[in-house]
Amino acid sequence: MIHAPAGLKAAIALPASKSISNRALILSALSPYPQEIRNLSDCDDTEVMRHALRSGTADINVGAAGTAMRFLTAYLAGKAGTWTITGTERMKNRPVKILADALLSLGAGITYPEKEGFPPLRIEGRPLPGGEVTLDGSVSSQYISALLMVAPVMRNGLRLHLTGEVISKPYLRLTVGLMKQFGVKVEESGRTWTVAPQSYTAVPFTVEPDWSAASYWYEMAALCEGAEIRLAGLSRESLQGDAAIVPLFERLGVETRFLPDGAVLKRTAPPSCNRLELDLTDMPDMAQTLTATCAALGIPFHFSGLQSLKIKETDRLAALRTELHKFGCQLTEQDGRILEWNGERCTAEDAPVIHTYEDHRMAMALAPLALVCPGGVRVACPEVVSKSYPHFWDDLRRAGFSVATGPAKTDNG
Repeated sequence: MIHAPAGLKAAIALPASKSISNRALILSALSPYPQEIRNLSDCDDTEVMRHALRSGTADINVGAAGTAMRFLTAYLAGKAGTWTITGTERMKNRPVKILADALLSLGAGITYPEKEGFPPLRIEGRPLPGGEVTLDGSVSSQYISALLMVAPVMRNGLRLHLTGEVISKPYLRLTVGLMKQFGVKVEESGRTWTVAPQSYTAVPFTVEPDWSAASYWYEMAALCEGAEIRLAGLSRESLQGDAAIVPLFERLGVETRFLPDGAVLKRTAPPSCNRLELDLTDMPDMAQTLTATCAALGIPFHFSGLQSLKIKETDRLAALRTELHKFGCQLTEQDGRILEWNGERCTAEDAPVIHTYEDHRMAMALAPLALVCPGGVRVACPEVVSKSYPHFWDDLRRAGFSVATGPAKTDNG
């Protein structure tokens, strides 16, 4: 059970960026002489990646870590040996065919022991010739990032043509920016990315705090008048695409002041918008945070560019509609890519139970709604936050929330 404090003043040490940690691990592993990676994320996703790269085991279970599944598939395709990679039941229903087909066309050996196009995968790893491939960029930017990162070690490099609407472009900028820090050049011309054969040069590397994790504190600041939250280590110059929440939350009444050692968030005024219309193609992971924030503030919204949410840890569009109904909001979905709320209300539950659907972001985006629920909220399977932010509940306690988490239980929504 979660109950909110009367006021909110806190200093929080955010977890390290999962996105940067996972990429840095792959880039370092591809380097002839790997170097230390400092402040590596301690979340489940990164632990899975770290273990798979260091253990040398041939049978890899990534659990619910979609990033690890995609990045390791590309990495292992070029590493000599026979590998099997699998995951949870949900992971076995998350498509990987687009990436696998691209790797097959570049010389990889990949088969499906169970269902065509889905994990588990059997990979006959070998040096990849590389070459030219066309990829649909509208499904997952992680497919593109996976190919780009292994491209320099392909014998002929890679020429990658993208079709469709390319989603999550900031994550591609992050990938290319990190590759540059590890000594590799990527050329971009229109919708074509070219990576010549090159060698990575590993450098001592420090991972910055996670802007995705910061978003939940922005949400809390927006929902609590007079809130002041200090987040250590956040930088205005971050490569992380989710840093774009700063101007979005200004419209929701939250001011950000950057200092040499981090950022201070303050709820300085009521929201300046009566309705929020956003294309979240470049930052789909912020959909849950922004949806919950607007619903709690009573601000109607229209969010587009959400086509990738159906193949995340859960169908996030359906999950948001179901869970926010418990808070009195009737959300609608269009074409699997739009989520909107016109302000229509239904009867809210007094102390709603939030189902998390094995999705860390459902837990962390909806838990702050305790700030607007006098009876508090309950979170089923609170341990799911370990996927990206293991000490989230401890940080809520440090901020004055009353958090009582019971034993783990099945959460099927």
